[in-house]
Amino acid sequence: MSLKVAFQMDPIGPINIDADSTFRIAEEAQQRGHTLFYYTPDKLAFQNGRITARGWPLEVRRVKGDHFTLGTEQEVDLGDWDVVWLRQDPPFDMGYITTTHLLDMIHPKTLVVNDPFWVRNYPEKLLVLQFPDLIPPTTIARDLQTIRNFKAEHGDIILKPLYGNGGAGVFRLDPSDRNLASLHEMFTGLSQEPLIVQKFLPDVSNGDKRVILVNGEPVGAINRVPATGETRSNMHVGGRPEKVGLTARDLEICEAIGPTLREKGQIFVGIDVIGDYLTEINVTSPTGIQELERFDGVNIAEKIWHVIEAKRA
Repeated sequence: MSLKVAFQMDPIGPINIDADSTFRIAEEAQQRGHTLFYYTPDKLAFQNGRITARGWPLEVRRVKGDHFTLGTEQEVDLGDWDVVWLRQDPPFDMGYITTTHLLDMIHPKTLVVNDPFWVRNYPEKLLVLQFPDLIPPTTIARDLQTIRNFKAEHGDIILKPLYGNGGAGVFRLDPSDRNLASLHEMFTGLSQEPLIVQKFLPDVSNGDKRVILVNGEPVGAINRVPATGETRSNMHVGGRPEKVGLTARDLEICEAIGPTLREKGQIFVGIDVIGDYLTEINVTSPTGIQELERFDGVNIAEKIWHVIEAKRA
């Protein structure tokens, strides 16, 4: 089976080919004989009832500094393609949301991965709210007094933007901290969005586990350990990936959320687990494939394409 596959992603030039999951997915697709096309989100358009993208035929290779070749720029009708990958990174802003609305218009005739309707309605820090028994004490609010009440109850908390990513804007406020009002003033001055506040989990010092699920089934995990003196474990801010296995609790969490992910067309998902708690379900542009493949010697990209090819068949 040869598929026509388009990648909606951030600029391909600066990516780290040893860590970027989109590159690994494209590399595997090319090895399987699929035709690749690449465009950035700003090149997506609605024109006279068609969803189009202006971009380039794409070839990839694992050579640092020379990892891709683009063909002649052209405009394509994405309704004629077999698969479109929704792979630009957050922030999950109105630009991002608009692309999901446009891609909704061609899905599922063109298979959009992940399903854009549910990416839009179930972003990372909101989908977890469907599973209150699995998550730490959590509040989503813009009102300062509500957040103060949460901090008074739990003492040591994490405060972060609801639609942030990569560890940006994440603050730990311990019981002696006096910065809540100032941080609230800063956040609300920058955005109209609510904040998310969670009880701090001391187990994060042992790592923030990223579990990869393919079509709702766990295929492995990596542990992301914070740098010394750092609360955040995101690899964007210096977190160190380590090999780790799946615990009984990890499998219990995956069993609970897996059916929802399959039902909602979320083929490639990365969840975050700290200790016994689920903290995020990443559906917009999850990462971790390459680290997991190196640690476990398993071809995760192949597993993803098996699911997609079966759906297209």
